[in-house]
Amino acid sequence: MNFQLHSWPRAILHLDADAFFASCEQAIHPEYRGKPVVTGKERGIVAAASYEAKAKGVSRGVPLWEVKKICPDAIILPSDYETYSLFSKRMFAIMRRFTSMVEEYSIDEAFAEITGLQRPLRGSYETIARRIKETVERELGITVSVGLSLSKVLAKIGSKYRKPSGFVAIPGREIETILKDLPLEKVWGIGPKTTAYARTLDIKTALDFAYKNESFIKKHFTKPHQDIWRELKGECVYEVVTGEKTGYASISKFKTFSAPSEDRTAIFGQLVRNLEGACAKARRFNLAAQRVIVCLRTQDFHERGMELVLSRATAYPQEMMDLVKKGFADLFRPGMYRTSGVVLADLIPCDALQPTLFEPPLQLTKWQRVYRAVDDLNAKLGRHSVHLAASAKARLLSVKRGGIPERQLTRLKGETRYQHLSIPMLLGKAG
Repeated sequence: MNFQLHSWPRAILHLDADAFFASCEQAIHPEYRGKPVVTGKERGIVAAASYEAKAKGVSRGVPLWEVKKICPDAIILPSDYETYSLFSKRMFAIMRRFTSMVEEYSIDEAFAEITGLQRPLRGSYETIARRIKETVERELGITVSVGLSLSKVLAKIGSKYRKPSGFVAIPGREIETILKDLPLEKVWGIGPKTTAYARTLDIKTALDFAYKNESFIKKHFTKPHQDIWRELKGECVYEVVTGEKTGYASISKFKTFSAPSEDRTAIFGQLVRNLEGACAKARRFNLAAQRVIVCLRTQDFHERGMELVLSRATAYPQEMMDLVKKGFADLFRPGMYRTSGVVLADLIPCDALQPTLFEPPLQLTKWQRVYRAVDDLNAKLGRHSVHLAASAKARLLSVKRGGIPERQLTRLKGETRYQHLSIPMLLGKAG
């Protein structure tokens, strides 16, 4: 298959906010602009760093004590996720002024299709994409990078190409030029294992990969990588999905502790808390897991995991506890830990659940009633208000080391601890 030579058979853009959390802080605190800003004070490690901080060597995951050494003038703040979420919603709303075809890919990035909108929006595709970028930056006070091309993979390459505040358009005739010097590992969806394997086939750049013929790609690579190969050539395989997500192949819940811990009971408690959160999300989407993966990460970033196969698919943590206890006992070694995680895999609709041959007939019905009540109470009182006793000690790992965002400390009339209006602190003060 040859490269797509027609300049714009499709026009898909990828918008990626630059250093999003730190940029939001700079937007609502004008005095922070141009200064190194770091979020993550409540966790003791960097959650996000402004480009001014990155220029001085600060990167995500670095302990804050190290930040103070390499960048003494860094402004270190607790993460204000409520405000970041509001900025995200406003960013997507601005994009929808130009096109209804917007896919919210994550809190700080989105895809949008603008194919056929030159006449309605009175401009070329490049002009429309630039207009979206400029509107977001002007109205939100943050910078974003935008890539525009014929497919999602190419658009994402464009948005990463010239950060921060970059704009790169890749029409069909310029695909080869952009891919020529792009390392294969920089392509969305290509991980380190695939990169290492590709090198054994003398494939080092994205263009090397794209140049291979179809029979070679089918022989040596799996379906996901075959799709990426087609996207690199300008064929739109991944459509822009505008609907709200209603299904999941898996559900993950990971938690990095505010302070590393060697307390076995507290670490297990957080693992159970992760399990409860993952199961609650599965129940919201009427899903049940057939496999559970539990993970522990040490302070020096060594990770151990174990896959547990359930006797019956379930979305109720109580039914998984015996297996999870055994898995944790096999994984845990004395030492300092920083993260625990749970992945629910092989999800199926809850409607397909059937009791096992040796299970009491009313057991499944009992858990359905219990967790329906648990979910109702947690919806009214806040997440984890009703929880398993095993997760109680997890609270020891959630001590706020660096304070709480201003917005969480400030309640407007009618607000409660769990119900806040979507207003950032700057507007809260003005009110």
